[in-house]
Amino acid sequence: QVQLVESGGGLVQAGGSLRLSCAASGSSFSINTMGWYRQAPGKQRELVASITSGHSSNYADSVKGRFTISRDNAKNTVYLQMNSLKPEDTAVYYCNAEVPYRRNSVFKYWGQGTQVTVSS
Repeated sequence: QVQLVESGGGLVQAGGSLRLSCAASGSSFSINTMGWYRQAPGKQRELVASITSGHSSNYADSVKGRFTISRDNAKNTVYLQMNSLKPEDTAVYYCNAEVPYRRNSVFKYWGQGTQVTVSS
């Protein structure tokens, strides 16, 4: 089993910055892709950014140039540096990790979510 714990959320004014962290723990495991999703009230959960074990990253168009995802494989930790925050970024942010499962399959683990609120 893998447990994901997010931290770093909070309240910030527009234009400010936050850094989210997500640490994976549990029994022996390996993680392929890790990522961040977010869900705002009344909206579906959407992918914000993802990063592979080889440090190849992808971003949603809405956050390109403002957010940066990174990871420390030795610590099984993924980070999301969020700069130039906008009120539209307000959401619950969820950490995700993909772990190999049986054969030709992966299991997606999810964190409990951390609230990010950006005020005008």
